[in-house]
Amino acid sequence: MSYDVVVAGGGPVGLMLACELRLGGASVVVLERLTGIDPTIKAGSLNTPSVEALYRRGLLPALKEVQERSMELMKAFMRKQAPAEGPRRTPPRFAGHFAGMMLSAERLDADDPELSGRGPAAEIGLVPQQQLEQILAERAAELGVEVRRGVEVTGFADDGEQVTVTTTGGPVHGRWLVGCDGGRSTVRKLAGFEFPGTDPEITAYQAIAEMEGAEHLGVGWQATPTGIYSHGPVPGRILVARFDGGAPGRSDKTTPVTTEELQDAVRYVTGADVVVKEIKSVTRFTDNARQATTYRLGRVLLAGDAAHVHSPFGGQGLNLGLGDAVNLGWKLAAVVRGQAPEGLLDTYTRERHPIGAWVLDWTRAQIALMRPDAHARAARAVVSDLIETVSGTTYFVKKISGVWQRYEMPGGSGHPLVGRSAPDYEFEDGSRLADHLHDGRGLLVRQGGSGLVGAAVDGYGDRIATVTAAIRDPHAPGAMLVRPDGVVAWAQGPHDLDAEGFADALETWFGTPADVPAALG
Repeated sequence: MSYDVVVAGGGPVGLMLACELRLGGASVVVLERLTGIDPTIKAGSLNTPSVEALYRRGLLPALKEVQERSMELMKAFMRKQAPAEGPRRTPPRFAGHFAGMMLSAERLDADDPELSGRGPAAEIGLVPQQQLEQILAERAAELGVEVRRGVEVTGFADDGEQVTVTTTGGPVHGRWLVGCDGGRSTVRKLAGFEFPGTDPEITAYQAIAEMEGAEHLGVGWQATPTGIYSHGPVPGRILVARFDGGAPGRSDKTTPVTTEELQDAVRYVTGADVVVKEIKSVTRFTDNARQATTYRLGRVLLAGDAAHVHSPFGGQGLNLGLGDAVNLGWKLAAVVRGQAPEGLLDTYTRERHPIGAWVLDWTRAQIALMRPDAHARAARAVVSDLIETVSGTTYFVKKISGVWQRYEMPGGSGHPLVGRSAPDYEFEDGSRLADHLHDGRGLLVRQGGSGLVGAAVDGYGDRIATVTAAIRDPHAPGAMLVRPDGVVAWAQGPHDLDAEGFADALETWFGTPADVPAALG
């Protein structure tokens, strides 16, 4: 059997991409080396664009349920750490961290316009990677995505018309191949993508472990003369980073981490005589930071860690990969259906590569401030002072949350919303914008006073839904066109009439109407 798209890698990025492709009408198979969800401790939170993407596909209730369970674990940890006697202080609301310097929500400017208009998505964030993967696996099954576990990609051949993928389970044929197979991506290496970057400075460990002497560790992030560590916020969780140049003897992910190795790192960085009794989950990582120069070569594309690797500090990795999947999925599906030329795929690298490059630099900056030398610690003190101001906290939270992200749009109406994630406007019937994006189509929103003619979208019904209703926000545009990934492609004021700009946006992002054949590039 031949598929429209073969996805190598069935982690959250591969599953998210597969779901988006199926919503767009593409047939897809996911090939995953592991036989089940990887239980190793990984990312623990989602940023705003990630939650918005999942919310727009109807998955907010599942995320809320996971977050509630995660909050209970955090509360249990904090109760255990509280003093047996004396008053118990309520810890400040956590808003993230930069280089291990905590950001308090009490110092956040909640009136900042970039932090408003996010709707229910703003209430979600604490979703561990394994639980997200389970949610996406169930969603993929509902959509009819074929997931083959225990199947490893070993090679492929791209003949310009289709890709034949060699696997441990036999050959698989597809029109396109997307590598979502992690930082050591087989697809990236075999395809010959350039992968420049910077070498590591640290060897770090994140674990859930049974430890004796952990009561002597500080809670949260702690800088020490030999590195930096974080204890909590769930029982048994420890992260330590030692600045040893990513020592080859300790940075090989293929070698299992022993209790002795983890214990040595914990003692070296914390200075406490902790005894690691048992490891329940552990991962070893460095700050190796690299990015593919392009995300597409021929019929092969990359997403997630296959396209970019960096340290996990600041919680950007999973979110960056999910953003790749949401950006690519609807575009590749449109090309597969013949509703858009292959040139639409050029916008994938153009839009996502700059954000990936920013993330790499954001993590490099944190490593620079985590170094234990005197110069780095002096710079850290300056940044810490800035973080303790309202403007400083707001700046860092906006960066970490991803609300700053914007794509440069060709042409465009010049409206400030164009290129940004659409606000989750509430309509007069009580529905919200996200409610109208569940099926993966684009959305045309028209308020009653808009001069835009609804007939302009005739022939796009399979690609664009239309809502004609008043928005409960006096600052909302009179009309706007939203891409399937929730990004505003075009907008105009309540009394403007930009028919030419609207037509250009329609053709750029949604191809030609159904009665006009699209030219395949």
